[in-house]
Amino acid sequence: MSNATTIIFNYFPDLSPIQQEQIERLYGLYEDWNSQINVISRKDFPNFYERHVLHSLGIAKVIQFKPGTKIMDIGTGGGFPGIPLAILFPDAQFTLVDSIGKKIKVVNEIATELGLKNVTAMHQRAEDVDAKFHFITTRAVGDMNELYRWVKHKFEPLSSNTLTNGILALKGGDLQEELSFYLYKTKIFELKEYFQEEFFETKKVVYIPVN
Repeated sequence: MSNATTIIFNYFPDLSPIQQEQIERLYGLYEDWNSQINVISRKDFPNFYERHVLHSLGIAKVIQFKPGTKIMDIGTGGGFPGIPLAILFPDAQFTLVDSIGKKIKVVNEIATELGLKNVTAMHQRAEDVDAKFHFITTRAVGDMNELYRWVKHKFEPLSSNTLTNGILALKGGDLQEELSFYLYKTKIFELKEYFQEEFFETKKVVYIPVN
């Protein structure tokens, strides 16, 4: 166990040996790809496990996806939060979508290297994906109102998880104005309640049910 991955294993102590190995391999794989294709800010890379992997896994603190759950990760970039979540939930199915082809190439290569059989990567705009899902995740999309319009017809009708089907977005800062239309049904989970690092002081998981 490296010092860098200790932060993940402290918060997620029940990972299997395979999951631990997959988490440990992430840094080297992304470091290699990032030297070819800039999927993560170079100045931010030293904080890779805290600001990218652990941040992605904030969603796993608010919901444990049951086997068979279908998740679409919109604007996945190099695979966040989709890749870390796919490691944590090997029996859920993840479709990682981005409109930039070279980023999807990175996702495909890393998923293959890690042996993630539950990841499908698509070079496509989210609104053009012809499938239905239980949850949609994102951390890159700016405006939640626009996101909601893109995806409101892309959900399975039946729910089986502890949260009903909906959107799980990693956001930060003051969201009152952006979420004013949805406040009556939105639930905001403060990541500082789960993670003690200063980075998470203003970070949130925003949940909007759609059914």
